[in-house]
Amino acid sequence: MKYRKLGELDLKVSALGFGAMRLPVIDDDSANIDQEKAVKMIRYGIDNGINYVDTAWPYHQGESEKVVGKALKDGYREKVYLATKLPVWKCETEADLDKYFNQQLEKLQVEKIDFYLLHALNKERWQTVKDLNIIEWGEEKKKEGKISYLGFSFHDSQQVFNKIIAAHNWDFCQIQYNYLDTEYQAGRSGLQKAYNKGIGIVIMEPIRGGWLAQEPPQSAKELFESENPDRSPVEWALHWLWSQKEPGVVLSGMSKLQQLKENLKTASESEIGLLSDSEFEMMEKAAEEMRGPITCTRCEYCLPCPEAVNIPENFHLYNQAKLLDKGAEMAEKYLKMDAAARADNCVECGQCEPQCPQSLQIIELLKEVNEYFESVTS
Repeated sequence: MKYRKLGELDLKVSALGFGAMRLPVIDDDSANIDQEKAVKMIRYGIDNGINYVDTAWPYHQGESEKVVGKALKDGYREKVYLATKLPVWKCETEADLDKYFNQQLEKLQVEKIDFYLLHALNKERWQTVKDLNIIEWGEEKKKEGKISYLGFSFHDSQQVFNKIIAAHNWDFCQIQYNYLDTEYQAGRSGLQKAYNKGIGIVIMEPIRGGWLAQEPPQSAKELFESENPDRSPVEWALHWLWSQKEPGVVLSGMSKLQQLKENLKTASESEIGLLSDSEFEMMEKAAEEMRGPITCTRCEYCLPCPEAVNIPENFHLYNQAKLLDKGAEMAEKYLKMDAAARADNCVECGQCEPQCPQSLQIIELLKEVNEYFESVTS
């Protein structure tokens, strides 16, 4: 494992971090984690050099923190930096801050959190942070020894990001960044601003919810092969990040042991400057060929839907159909979904949209998905 600086903090983090948002599950139920496999994977990662484990209140519909807590028993807690996040959107009073924090300590079976984030900040949630004096609360928790480092994760515009990082002397931040999303949300500009301020940078969605792990469209595939035909799509995506000096730890949400093993190998080969200028230029061209019509990362914050619509799967099939020109194949998969899970079962209750970190207009997009697949099958 290679280790990297995290801003101006006096520590080093593993290049690869274990993101506990996509743990193995049973029967495709994100709330039903396969605990035996998940614990084995997390411990395997730690045994092979990972020292940063990231979870959050809503991951796996509230079950992720519990499983991470189990994985960190038997001496594993002392081997890692543990990160979790305050669900800012659930906080209505200052009393809620301690309420959720204490529940997280209990779920994780720990006495302190190393890296504590204000989760998924955007313009609206930033106002909540100010109204409830959450930063002051977090700094007090640091003094009490309950938190080591205070930061935030982010999903909004570069303008909002700039306001947030200028408002406090943050220890670290977590941003969505990959070779498709260089101008999206915080983007490259936010990455560089944080780095120049000495703020540690944690990268999320390096594979964009699995989108960058699949075989790319033929036009992009030819570009990649022109530079290095032996490098896999995931290797390209990860080395693109690790070749840059700004990222600290790169989180990967791995659901299979084989994925973990492959990412560990790639991390062991990583280094700043590994990719050449021509490879970076090639990837900029490839990115233009790979952006799907819906920027869903399959994070599942929108679930559970009260009507059981599988929102991320609908969007994934649609993106696959449009980008890879597989309309008929994806339409067949769409029709094989449980009827309740399909896009046409949306009743437009609107419960999902405020939860989406990508600010997607989910209701209208589900209509678009259904109309497309109906047109393909008619």
